[in-house]
Amino acid sequence: MLIKAELIFHRLNRLLGKILIFILLLMTLNVFADVVMRYFFHNSKVGMQEMEWHLFSVLILFAMSYSLMTEGHVRVDFIYQKYSLKTRAMVNILGTIFFLIPLALLIFFGSFEFVYDAWEIGEISDDPGGLPCRWMVKGLIPAAFAMLLFFSLGYLIQNINLYRAERVAGEVKK
Repeated sequence: MLIKAELIFHRLNRLLGKILIFILLLMTLNVFADVVMRYFFHNSKVGMQEMEWHLFSVLILFAMSYSLMTEGHVRVDFIYQKYSLKTRAMVNILGTIFFLIPLALLIFFGSFEFVYDAWEIGEISDDPGGLPCRWMVKGLIPAAFAMLLFFSLGYLIQNINLYRAERVAGEVKK
């Protein structure tokens, strides 16, 4: 059952990766258009520049979940790589339970007031020609950390399966 659950999480993660690729493409096209407008036509729009960081925010916030499941996150590899697969799985399980989940919960719940305040005042760009609805971008913070919590469950399952497979493999060798 845990193996099927892990496969579901990996499928969802691949879908998230494809969505992020599309957003990266949009951001790249936006930057390209902004640069062409600025340097060839001496005309730059504040809204285009703000859209760059809005799209970048989406990428950074949601890529956390993608990189977690694909083991692309930062860690102290010179120590970690020396461990056996079973030990690495246990480090990942304990790190997820004691560090990742509490921090994600803290940011998830802690961001509600921040987002609510921005929504309540109808926060928009301070710059003339800037984008409206800045509160929507801030609203991505709890959404991204909810997704990180969801995928941390998948990461836990992935490492539990790895730990169990290594334990069984170790018993077979004996």
